[in-house]
Amino acid sequence: MGDLDLSGAFSGITTDALLEALFLVVLASILIMLVQNLLPRLAHTLGGKPRLYLLASVPLLRLVVIVVTIILVVPVLVEPSFENMVAIFGALGLALGFAFKDYANSLIAGIVTLYEMPYRPGDWIEVNGQYGEVKSIGTRSAEIVTPDDDVVIIPHSTLWTALIANANDGTDNLMCVTEFHVEPHHDVSAVLSLLRDMAYTSPLVKTWQPVLVTVRNTPYGMQYKVKAYPLAPREQFRFITDLTARGAEALATQGVRMVSVPVAVV
Repeated sequence: MGDLDLSGAFSGITTDALLEALFLVVLASILIMLVQNLLPRLAHTLGGKPRLYLLASVPLLRLVVIVVTIILVVPVLVEPSFENMVAIFGALGLALGFAFKDYANSLIAGIVTLYEMPYRPGDWIEVNGQYGEVKSIGTRSAEIVTPDDDVVIIPHSTLWTALIANANDGTDNLMCVTEFHVEPHHDVSAVLSLLRDMAYTSPLVKTWQPVLVTVRNTPYGMQYKVKAYPLAPREQFRFITDLTARGAEALATQGVRMVSVPVAVV
């Protein structure tokens, strides 16, 4: 009975209907290509939050184009009656459920991702030990680029099982932590002040954001951490390098010697 209903739903398809549906699909594909290519280029010419918002709109606009295309194509191919819709979407649901179980899982997680936005294009995230910038979000997976320029594809289904660390969470504020390990028996207050002032001298620091310096005792000496924000998330590695070089030089001028941290051999 289900086969008869399904065949009846497609019995009215004509050549003109197929051509019209093909035209709509091609038009939608062109729109998606324009969205995925032009908006990221425009976003990279901007800075701060406008760039992040524009990047985040790419997957949402792509989803809107796909949904609108489906809504327009189905009535062209099939008479939009209740029986026909039940037959088509019922068969489609069964096919997806049995043949594309994992894909459907990632697809549903992708829709949840667009709604809850645990990560967006422009965010720096860490998933299962992989850290990088989210470059694009598809219907099934997200693409991140690591600091070593490796492209990592992360299925959205990872959202159900993995912990996701988001360093900037849709903003242009990304805290960087630079560590210094020094010998004990020195003026701690003076070093705290020295490292704080040193961070503010970096040309890459956001001077309007707080700079925090912490210290703690360790078996090998004193551990200082300088926590500050670079001008842009993409500058984080240059920023840490700059703070490391400036901090080492500042400590040396004050006669504070750095120590090597022992690494456990596995």
